[in-house]
Amino acid sequence: MMDRRSPRFYAQLAFTLVVCAFLVVPVVMSVLAGLSQNYFIGVKSGLTLRWIGVVLSSYSGSIGLSLQIALACLAATLVLGVPMAYVLARHPSRVTRLFEELLVLPVAVPGLATALALILLYGEWRGFRASWLFILVGHVVFTLPFMVRSVLAVMAAMDLVTLEEAAASLGAGFAKRFFGVIVPNARYGILAGALMVVTLSVGEFNITWMLHTPLTKTIPVGLADSYASLRLEIGSAYTIVFFVMIVPLLVAMQWFAREPTPARPRLHGR
Repeated sequence: MMDRRSPRFYAQLAFTLVVCAFLVVPVVMSVLAGLSQNYFIGVKSGLTLRWIGVVLSSYSGSIGLSLQIALACLAATLVLGVPMAYVLARHPSRVTRLFEELLVLPVAVPGLATALALILLYGEWRGFRASWLFILVGHVVFTLPFMVRSVLAVMAAMDLVTLEEAAASLGAGFAKRFFGVIVPNARYGILAGALMVVTLSVGEFNITWMLHTPLTKTIPVGLADSYASLRLEIGSAYTIVFFVMIVPLLVAMQWFAREPTPARPRLHGR
């Protein structure tokens, strides 16, 4: 049977393949550079894990600091973002909508501007300015809107009033209603928001570049420094390490962000 697909289909397919190549080929080239003995000779020089070993031994502090900041950022955005999303979903009004719009301003404003504002505000606190906590503040400001929006989208689709009234009729106080009913039913939004926060924190560069010190370099800052001042093979190997950390998070974020199968709301874990 002959293929009767139209020329438009093949044109769209060709365009898609060109776009994919445009995105994937540079990544493949960077990975090969990080695994080659000599980038200028290419794969013919032989493959090696030597440069990855150099990165792991020389930049282990940056990798550990990035994970530390990302986990602390996740904890802070959970503590702040989930209650914020609940209030916005439970009490919709002009005021809460205005607050929601103000909350996303750090996403719209360039990261360098946000970092400069933090420096102007906290710059005189030298101990705080020199610690990783200063970077953490910038990351929380940047990632909090993503947590709030992710959780809010799920909570807004729930009948919060009915759920709380049902739980209250069974004698549940506010804390038990919130942690035993609302949070479990919003778990898909919380998980998606958590993965998004960790991914953005690990890969955040603009704010971190302005806020870091020589002793508080994260992975993206170290990556920029390695490309600027070291062998290209080392910079590319640093990219491989970064990919190994960030790609599983991106895949998990896509998996958890899928539309969940509608289920009956649960009360007290039943």
